[in-house]
Amino acid sequence: MSAIIEIDESSGFCFGVINAINHAEKELERNADPLYCLGDIVHNNLEVNRLAAKGMQTVDYEGLKKLHSARVLFRAHGEPPEVYKWAEERNLKLVDATCPVVKKLQQNIRRCYLDTRHENAQIVIYGKPGHAEVNGLMGHTDGNAIVVRGAEDLHLIDPERPVVLFSQTTKPLDGFNKLTEAIRKHLKEGVRFEYKDTICRQVSNRIPHIRQFAAAHDLVYFVAGTKSSNGKVLFQHCHEGNPRSIFISSPEEIELSQLSPAPKTIGICGATSTPKWQMEQVAQKIKELLPDSIMLNRNENEQ
Repeated sequence: MSAIIEIDESSGFCFGVINAINHAEKELERNADPLYCLGDIVHNNLEVNRLAAKGMQTVDYEGLKKLHSARVLFRAHGEPPEVYKWAEERNLKLVDATCPVVKKLQQNIRRCYLDTRHENAQIVIYGKPGHAEVNGLMGHTDGNAIVVRGAEDLHLIDPERPVVLFSQTTKPLDGFNKLTEAIRKHLKEGVRFEYKDTICRQVSNRIPHIRQFAAAHDLVYFVAGTKSSNGKVLFQHCHEGNPRSIFISSPEEIELSQLSPAPKTIGICGATSTPKWQMEQVAQKIKELLPDSIMLNRNENEQ
């Protein structure tokens, strides 16, 4: 069997993750002092393990509270104000790698929260409860924001009080638009409703692209960590574009039986938390199973 293998050039780390990993690698090269990361730097175990091999240690909040005068990296997701206070109290040397898009959202949601308290407004966040970014946003409202997953959570919103809606940066745009309409219908007539589209386009624009990429191939391997929320969302759209899409977290999960019936083209794509080198490893594994396969280089093809 032989096939043409193509890696999606638009898949892989978003700017925020690239920025955080660059911060980590520079700090690891700078000196030999331990570098701690608060939570997984990215929802991808292989990338976390790669940086751990270079000396970065991952800690949780309880672990952070035990550190003193140490270097600690805050990842792209951002942290609530309380965690910055903990760091200051323990004389920690912060490497703040919060994504600039998330940082701006934190500032905007804090400003809005303070400016609308006089009218008893509800700050609503379209997002995943418990997600690291959402937890950070909640902290900027002193824990008073309401987190909704979608229209199924409308009962959490008081229909008689003003609402200002924000979104977790990685949520799908169509979901945000549907929620906006649902809230508008849920509120009593005359109640003020304001919504702010805070979705990162670098992430949301991948949805239509990944559907097209998946549909253009006979078989697709979607590569992401099992803890990646973005990976789960993108894979759903990938599968809708091509039902013969397979979710894997490492090349070891690829089996020869998956390659039957023989595909003429195989696409490899992934989440915003998927490193390019991991997709390249997947391509190499496929070539081991199908030695006659050919790697398609889009850049060369377009020249």
